[in-house]
Amino acid sequence: MVITPNIPNLPYAERNGVKYFSLVAEPVKSEILPGIYMNAWGYNGSSPGPTICVYPGDYVCIRVFNKLPQPTSVHWHGLDIPNVMDGVPDIEPSPRIDPGGYFDYHFKINNPPGTHMYHSHFYPVFQDMMGLEGGFMILDPQESEKDVQRDYYIMLGSFKLKDIPAGVLERGVYNIDPFSETANFFTMNGRCFPYTAPLPVSEGDRIRIRFGNVGMANHPIHLHGHQFLETAVDGNSIARENQLKKSTILVSSGTTRDIELIANNPGRWPLHCHFPHHVSNNMTLPLGGMATAMVYEGFPKI
Repeated sequence: MVITPNIPNLPYAERNGVKYFSLVAEPVKSEILPGIYMNAWGYNGSSPGPTICVYPGDYVCIRVFNKLPQPTSVHWHGLDIPNVMDGVPDIEPSPRIDPGGYFDYHFKINNPPGTHMYHSHFYPVFQDMMGLEGGFMILDPQESEKDVQRDYYIMLGSFKLKDIPAGVLERGVYNIDPFSETANFFTMNGRCFPYTAPLPVSEGDRIRIRFGNVGMANHPIHLHGHQFLETAVDGNSIARENQLKKSTILVSSGTTRDIELIANNPGRWPLHCHFPHHVSNNMTLPLGGMATAMVYEGFPKI
């Protein structure tokens, strides 16, 4: 099963061969660092929202309630689904969801196993940058823990918080400027280092790390102490003979990337964006922002 550190997986109820999920789009006070909150928008109380896990061939019904002060929609990014279910009401026959209303997105999972995302596609210049996003995993029914021992998902985020001067970290609740083309806080699964959750591993494990990015910035993600293979792009597997060995992978906006590696070098290893500004918290020292650590069993977490 895919683990999204700091973010739960979305539960479902199965009736008559259909998996029923429920998402509530709502304002969320998101704690990105201890005592530092941003007034975000999210799903089911978190931003990013809970991770959805399904299998190829599943029939799903995802009821989306709108508790926001403006209409919204949900786009199932990368999924091959009917036009009316794709969630872009400005172009498609897919409806907008007005405040206080809901819509049932129902479709069959036609894609193969892979990493996808969901996010708002109504007024995205505002709603996406407020944090309306989450992960959507199509799992491989043939895969077992003998194949991959640790399977992590990390959603990358960037936010401009208003009324906090550069070079300062003050406890408080801050509003997001969704129209800014720059950011001062960079997150993994809604948190900044050192508040991000580490990725525990054991020596000899095969590790998969999935990345997703909806926001304005691109992120070259670098892992210390290990080489990895890029195994999938946008939910599509890369043939083994075409997989490249790397230590840094670019996760550009609108894409997902999967990497796999063998845990063969014990220690506590940084995993971070390599843009220097993206590993700071509002331009303060020391290390912060879009970073975490892959931590072997027996080593302290941080």
